[in-house]
Amino acid sequence: MRQYIILPLLIISLLFFALPAFADDMQSMRQQIDLLKQQLNDLQKQLSGQRQDIQSNVQHISGHKRDLERNRTHLQKQEKQLEENRDDQEKLAHLSEGLKLLNDHVTISGLVEVEAGYSKDFDDNDASDITLATVELGIEIDLHKYVKASILFLWEEDDTEPVDLDEGYIYLGNTEHFPLYLQVGKLYVSFGNFESNMISDPLTLELGETRESSAVLGLEFEGLYAGAYAFNGDIDKRGDDDEIKCYGFNTGYAFENDTLGLDIGMDWINSIADSDTLGDALPGKIKSYVSGFTAHANFSWQGFNLIGEYLGATDDFKADELEFKGKGAQPEAWNIEVGYIFEIAGHETVIAMAYQGSDEALALELPEERFLGTVGIGLIDGLSLALEYAHDEDYDKKDGGTGDNADTVTLQMALEF
Repeated sequence: MRQYIILPLLIISLLFFALPAFADDMQSMRQQIDLLKQQLNDLQKQLSGQRQDIQSNVQHISGHKRDLERNRTHLQKQEKQLEENRDDQEKLAHLSEGLKLLNDHVTISGLVEVEAGYSKDFDDNDASDITLATVELGIEIDLHKYVKASILFLWEEDDTEPVDLDEGYIYLGNTEHFPLYLQVGKLYVSFGNFESNMISDPLTLELGETRESSAVLGLEFEGLYAGAYAFNGDIDKRGDDDEIKCYGFNTGYAFENDTLGLDIGMDWINSIADSDTLGDALPGKIKSYVSGFTAHANFSWQGFNLIGEYLGATDDFKADELEFKGKGAQPEAWNIEVGYIFEIAGHETVIAMAYQGSDEALALELPEERFLGTVGIGLIDGLSLALEYAHDEDYDKKDGGTGDNADTVTLQMALEF
């Protein structure tokens, strides 16, 4: 019985003494739990902050990556642009070298002539017109001290449409250092001088000007000049082969200083039939060649100038080739001019008069006599204005002409560069 009383008392005693200690332990555990919770919260906050920092750093890194990508793209564009600029600079350098080469070796010149005119022909028919009379473009290539080339394009309204290659030749030589030269190509051979103050061409030019693909051997020495040339003409002798059989020569003397100028010379050609005018009037084959002769004398002194020239065939053509008064014609032409050059208000001005004529040239539609007067003024450097009056007298009726007169007035503006 006592045992049953002691055991509960022991249990109660143990509980009495153990409960306070247990309560203290529980309190301590709660505090530790609370501290752990706080530490856990702090860790969660730190982790959250670190996570945000990491996300921010990732975004920042991503931004840097995008910036780097943009910078890389920009650098690539700049490199490409630099490469293109380098190519452009090389092209510009090549172009500059080319332009310098052109400037050093190529010279371009030109002429533009616009004319307004009124005329009354031998049949009293009136006509007037405005024409772009002449356009010339010349290119001279200076390849070497002794090697040159020249190209001349010509356009004349109602005459050389479309554009005609008027001249194209190679020139070997330099007469300032050596008197001999060689000229080969398409050119006007040295037959006739054709100097004039007038707007219209002299009758000597209309009769004798000859353009052919030729070879010319020439000489210039202390004012003396001479030359010989050969070509295959368009007008052949009957029965002859198509060969180089036409030739000629010229010789003369020229001198010029500040006040005085002189040029006298003579030319001969074995076939005058190949002149531009006679070549159009004659048949393609003739019985025999007819030679031509021309002489000129040009003199200038203190603004005054005197021009004289004669050009003609040395024999008759056959009547069935070129006819005059029922027999073979021996055409000839001449030109005499006097002019004076002076200044008006600083503008160079020229006045001139001329007497020209022809004989046995009715079939070539040349007048028997022509009287001309002209006045011209330089407006600015390269630009001039000129007025010309021409009075033509036809061959008499007994010679096959009309016996009448014709008049022409021409106003010309010319630009030369």
